[in-house]
Amino acid sequence: MRALAQYVMRGPLQAGGVAAVTTAVPLLFWIGAAVVGLVILRLGIRQGLNIGLWALLPAIGWSWYGPDPTALAVLLQVMLMASVLRVTLSWERALLGGSFLAIVTGLMLPVAYPGLLDDLVQAGVSFYEQYNADVARSLGEDLERVIRETMNASMAGTYLATGIGMTMLARAWQSGLYNPGGFRKEFHALRLSPAIAVVCAVTMVIGPVLGLNSMLLAWVAGTPLLLAGLALVHGIVGRRKLNGQWLVLFYIALVLLGPSLMILLVFLAFVDSWLDIRRRIKPAGPAE
Repeated sequence: MRALAQYVMRGPLQAGGVAAVTTAVPLLFWIGAAVVGLVILRLGIRQGLNIGLWALLPAIGWSWYGPDPTALAVLLQVMLMASVLRVTLSWERALLGGSFLAIVTGLMLPVAYPGLLDDLVQAGVSFYEQYNADVARSLGEDLERVIRETMNASMAGTYLATGIGMTMLARAWQSGLYNPGGFRKEFHALRLSPAIAVVCAVTMVIGPVLGLNSMLLAWVAGTPLLLAGLALVHGIVGRRKLNGQWLVLFYIALVLLGPSLMILLVFLAFVDSWLDIRRRIKPAGPAE
């Protein structure tokens, strides 16, 4: 991947070509988004948007003729977050920008892709009626509504998560080429401010009160907190200079425990926004 990043940074022709081709090829759209993000972060928003146009054409083609909005949604997410990160040097603001766009995406999906959403909902209803009849009976007439909200939130949330991942990949490429170790230091220090942590926490629980898609709000508001929780774990491991196997064990536990550990990470990130846990941990000395 480093060789690809070096090739992309040779000039606009190389960057535009890679962005266009990878976005046009199925399942490689994430590379095109990361390439656009790298150009924005390194060369600026104007040049990045010029390269982004190369990727937008096949992405719009997929969204129109597919119809699959994945490539377009992820590309727009990366372009927005990379631009905010370039201007502000703040991962917190970049994540907030991505979350806001994810909410807009969630609101637009039923309008722009009603057929796609209807097909997914019907598949979900058929699945529950065939393989989990008890749940289908308990929900009754609400089954289709619940599945529709779940599908809508899952699509918008997945686009957000993928966009964050590709923005981080672009930042890692930039760090590897021009500032070795910079992305690691940046990620280890990622922490939400108390005010933003409160806004995210309130947004996660306010959906039912406002009559909105509570799952969508919980997903997009919980993602910055979850990422801050992951950064906290990485920061503690780095500060204590622990073996990388600790992180391997942590991610194995994350896969096995799933939502339970994710909720704990969100809670720890909220607490960390007020207490700055990493600052309170004594760094490992030479003797350790």
